[in-house]
Amino acid sequence: MKRLWPMLWLLAGCLLSTSGYALPPLQLFVDITPPGGVLTLPAGRYAGPAVIRRPITIDGRGEVTVDGEGSGTVLTVQADGVTLRGLHLTNSGHSHDQVDAALLLAADDALVEDNRIDDVLFGIHIRQSNGNAVRNNRIESRGDAPSLRGEGIRLWYSSDNLLEGNHISGVRDVLFTNSTDNRFVGNTIENSRIGMELIFSHNNEIENNTLAGNTSGIVLIYSNEVIIRNNRLLNMPDATSSALAVKGSSQVRLEANDIVRCAVGLTANSPTHPENILYLNDNHFAYNDVAMYFYGEKGGHIIHGNRFTGNIIPVAVSAATSARGNDWRDNAWDTYEGFDRDRDGTGDTPHNIYLYSDRLWMDRPMARFFRASPVLEMVDFIERLAPFSTPELILSDPSPRTH
Repeated sequence: MKRLWPMLWLLAGCLLSTSGYALPPLQLFVDITPPGGVLTLPAGRYAGPAVIRRPITIDGRGEVTVDGEGSGTVLTVQADGVTLRGLHLTNSGHSHDQVDAALLLAADDALVEDNRIDDVLFGIHIRQSNGNAVRNNRIESRGDAPSLRGEGIRLWYSSDNLLEGNHISGVRDVLFTNSTDNRFVGNTIENSRIGMELIFSHNNEIENNTLAGNTSGIVLIYSNEVIIRNNRLLNMPDATSSALAVKGSSQVRLEANDIVRCAVGLTANSPTHPENILYLNDNHFAYNDVAMYFYGEKGGHIIHGNRFTGNIIPVAVSAATSARGNDWRDNAWDTYEGFDRDRDGTGDTPHNIYLYSDRLWMDRPMARFFRASPVLEMVDFIERLAPFSTPELILSDPSPRTH
């Protein structure tokens, strides 16, 4: 008899739903599913919010919508080992303070795959939750101004999670806060504010992702030993933005990334301690306004084997010494004017970059409007032809690549 009443409620809910009345509540279906069971719902729309308190699988087969009806978080997972697959989660609450989301993971070892999330404030909130796999989901926020949206994926004090193959668009950010040892692999983030932001989040791996059309790309703040490898960062022309920005972070590796058509490819501060160095290897900076911008008093980063193609300014600095102390070696510069007479692939003379009209870009940001114009080209040509003062050396690459 105790199990009959929930079944009667479910039958009544389904009949009401088909008659145009209230949606059947998902919570009733969840509550009668035993631990380890698989809940395969009939195609249709179900009412949230719902809380999962036992290890079950919910398979919507792409035909089930869970509607939060504008209140709170649509679906909350509080049990380890839950699987959510093929669901459409929509219409969360509107509270930033409560982090109203499509999905809250507050347990470990969940599998969340092939779901569609839209018309929500936050997408997936992973809170003190470890060992989860979140893959092949499509996530969108609401059509608010970017600063009023929530994060597409938000990790808070969470570790050892795999975020793979997700398509995230029209959100505020993807945010890691105090979250370590996670892998963010093969995702797409587009048309958002900050693609990814890591704050006090160490030992994370960001690999094979595409970030396009965002205001900014990947931002690291006090996050050490992060690997950023084989990513594509494209079309971020906002004058205040940067495809990659690193502040106060140690032993960060930026390897084999493509940074194309951005206002600034990389922004980084000078190392405040000897261990606060960055390793930039085999990246391609192409057709950016400024490929790299360094600020601070002295360099110290390791910059080897990168390619610079078609950038208006390859390297900009806040002071002449900001980049000079970096270890520049074996980079390919399209502005190199030397020769390779022995054909060993390395230029016979160093590649040196000096301060000419570049200083206008740093002292007068509005000069960016005239980039590549005849006016700036003429100023640059005159300064190179007959400089009013001895130009200062920004950097010297002793072994520039020619092939």
